[in-house]
Amino acid sequence: MERWICCLCSRVADWLMLLLVLARSSNPSSAATVSPSAPHVRPSYSFGRTFLGLDKCNACIGTSICKKFFKEEIRFDTWLSSHLKLPPSYLLSYLGNYTDDAQSWRMVDITRLATKYQHDRADQRICTSLLKTKTCSLERALRRTHRFQKWLRAKRLTPDLVQGLSSPMLRCPSQRLLDRIVRRYAEVPDAGSIYMDHLTDQDKLRLLYTLSVNSHPILLQIFPDVEGWPFPRYLGSCGRLVVSASTRPLRDFFRAAPEVAADLALQLLAVLRSMGTNDLNYFFYFTRVDVGTFGVFSNGHLFIRDASTLGIIDKEEGSQPIDGRQEYKDIFSCLTVDCQSASVSCNSIREEQSLIMVCQELLPKLLKGKFLPPVQEKIDSFLQHCAEGLADDQDVNEAMAKLAQLLKPLQSCDSRFAYRYPDCKYSDKY
Repeated sequence: MERWICCLCSRVADWLMLLLVLARSSNPSSAATVSPSAPHVRPSYSFGRTFLGLDKCNACIGTSICKKFFKEEIRFDTWLSSHLKLPPSYLLSYLGNYTDDAQSWRMVDITRLATKYQHDRADQRICTSLLKTKTCSLERALRRTHRFQKWLRAKRLTPDLVQGLSSPMLRCPSQRLLDRIVRRYAEVPDAGSIYMDHLTDQDKLRLLYTLSVNSHPILLQIFPDVEGWPFPRYLGSCGRLVVSASTRPLRDFFRAAPEVAADLALQLLAVLRSMGTNDLNYFFYFTRVDVGTFGVFSNGHLFIRDASTLGIIDKEEGSQPIDGRQEYKDIFSCLTVDCQSASVSCNSIREEQSLIMVCQELLPKLLKGKFLPPVQEKIDSFLQHCAEGLADDQDVNEAMAKLAQLLKPLQSCDSRFAYRYPDCKYSDKY
């Protein structure tokens, strides 16, 4: 009898323990205590306003693409890893990935208009020269300047408002060019107007700041690739970072196969030709070229990768004369360059200038030692003559045509040149 009672008690105790466990498992707080488990946290970029430059707005470029950064629809580096780490802030450019649907990604370039060191020096210069302090509100300081007060009152962007800015694009401005800037400024809703009524005070400061530091993103906006201009697509800005379609710099192709080098050289000549002759009657010229000035898309198409050294002369309207005996300069004239740097006269720009620079800096590195002796000797001789400066009576288009005539037979037609393949298969030129 005692044994039966003991067994019954044992079974009752087991049932009570089971009921207790079930009760605790039905209580979320108790369950967490019994079996703790770490919640799954989706890794993300730890974006700071400082990295993007948002802490300096509205002395920045824009905010049109910030949402994509914070939604992680723009990621740095070439991999789509869960270990999302920001690259060093001192770099001038970054390789990134961009998506619209979180499924397909495409390569983009994320760049600064100036190095972080240049930006920091410019910010310090603004504070010390305008407010006599080491740190300050950049927006408040720039708002107090005479130039920006004129911008606030202006209904239209006129040559006197950009006088003295260091950008080559604004060295010889026409009213037609300035109207195009306002009408196509992509950091604001498109109003299609040449008047600045649709620009807020903050918009005007961002536009002025961008033009003062580096006009590269403005050129991408007002001469878009979809209209046939040789620039990568502008995707937007956030703080002091600009996002555009990705290209590989031309320096990556200096050791390319002969047919690739010939193709890129012919595209380079075609770009130079379009800079001098186009439907809008603008004359584009380089003030400087280097191995990163031009870039190549994945389909083999060559574009101007860095437009910061491009000047523009309006052949239809001409450049507007600068009032006064001496050019006006202020803090906006020297955000990234020396205020005392000498200005180049618009009348001194030669039509051959860009071709001579390319013959000196790029084509020899791209074409050197690529072809059989008879052809290579002709190419080398022409490049040397071109680099020394073309004769005044020799037309630049004629010179480019002669070099193109040497390179054309060396061009091939296959899938490596996707930008013109398979169309070239049905052309008599190949």
